[in-house]
Amino acid sequence: MQAEASADLTKKQGLLDSLGFPEPSLIITQGLKKTDYQDLRFPGSKQELKEAIEKSTTLYVGNLSFYTTEEQIYELFSLSGEIKRIIMGLDRYKRTPCGFCFVEFYTQKDAHDCLKYISGTKLDDRIIRCDWDAGFIEGRQFGRGKSGGQVRDEHRQDYDPGRGGYGTL
Repeated sequence: MQAEASADLTKKQGLLDSLGFPEPSLIITQGLKKTDYQDLRFPGSKQELKEAIEKSTTLYVGNLSFYTTEEQIYELFSLSGEIKRIIMGLDRYKRTPCGFCFVEFYTQKDAHDCLKYISGTKLDDRIIRCDWDAGFIEGRQFGRGKSGGQVRDEHRQDYDPGRGGYGTL
């Protein structure tokens, strides 16, 4: 079993190497441990959130360009394992992409490999960040900002064409 897992890991790293991805030690690996993130809108207790994250096969992916497509995400993230589904983050009012998504894998191992090899790499000229998520719940695909997008984009003062221009506040 361990030899099989090692061969799988070597195969994945070989594929990523051939595409020009850096060695895992050079990639941001903050997300390899289970997160300390607290979703204040999680319907259960902090302990239930922690337990859900421990069992999760879902990743939150942030800092996406508003123009990144589901197909691009699938192409990149499927390098680490078989994807069950992708849920694009949408502006609550306009129903347009707003810079995040959820990627659900079939196994925790594939999600872990994604954090190890893909988090911190570039997609559409943006460094993406991945973190463990407790699992998708209907309604979480919408931005939580007052304008319908992400809160962080409302407070941004610089011009960022990949994130819709200037902030809204």
